[in-house]
Amino acid sequence: MIKSFVLRSGRMSRAQIRSYKNGKENFLIPYSPELTDFGRYFGNQRPVTLEIGFGMGFATAEIASRHPENNYLGVEVFRAGVGKLLWEIENRNLRNIRIIEHDAVEVLENMAGPESFAAVHIFFPDPWPKKRHHKRRLVKRPFTGLLASRLRSRGYLYMVTDWPDYGDFALAELGATEGLENPYGGGFAPRRDWRPVTKFEKKGLDKNHPIRELYFVKSTVSNPTSGPTAMKLWMYEEFKK
Repeated sequence: MIKSFVLRSGRMSRAQIRSYKNGKENFLIPYSPELTDFGRYFGNQRPVTLEIGFGMGFATAEIASRHPENNYLGVEVFRAGVGKLLWEIENRNLRNIRIIEHDAVEVLENMAGPESFAAVHIFFPDPWPKKRHHKRRLVKRPFTGLLASRLRSRGYLYMVTDWPDYGDFALAELGATEGLENPYGGGFAPRRDWRPVTKFEKKGLDKNHPIRELYFVKSTVSNPTSGPTAMKLWMYEEFKK
C-alpha cells in the first residue's frame, strides 16, 4: 500500500514526553482492525468530527475548546504532534478530544463504520509537490470515496491547502467522488471564520502562498431537496455546530 506520509524521527520536548505519558491512557484510542464505537471512548454519543493529520494540534484544540458540545477524533502518525496535542488537552482541560496514533487510511477502513462522522477536517496535508509523488497524496480517489462513506448525511468534508496545484487536484478528485456535492458551484469555498490560523498557515501567508479552501457535503438520494434550498440546509447544519 502506498502511504501518504513518511515517518520521520522528531524530537519531543520534555513537556510533550510528560503529556504523552500522562495522557495516553485516557485520551488515546488504541488501533484495532475491528469496528469501533467511538462514543464509548468519549462517554457519550455526541457528533464526532474526524481530523486527519492534525500536526501539532493547535487548531484541533482551539476548535474543540470552542465547541464542547461536539467530539473530536484526531488521527496522527507523528508522536511529537500527538504529545503536543496531549499537552494542549491537559493545559486547556479538554474532555472532548480523543486520538488514534495510526495511519488514517487503515483507521477508516477497519475501525470506522458507515456514517461514523459528522464532519472530516483535513488541514494542510502534505502536498507531495513533485509529479512522481502525486500518487502519495491523501485526498484522491478511491480514498475520497471511503471518506464519503464514513460521513453522515449532510455531513461535510473541509480541506485546506496552501499549495495551489494540490488544491486544483483535490477539487477535481472530490468533485468526481460519488456521494459528495460542492455547494459552491464546483469551485473553491470561502474561509470558515471558526477555523483558527495556525503558525504554519501564517508562514505560508507571509510568503504569499494562496490558501485554497475546499468544502464538500455528503448528499444522499433520500435528501428531499436540491439546489439552493438544500444548500441552505447544509449551511445551517454546519453553522449550528
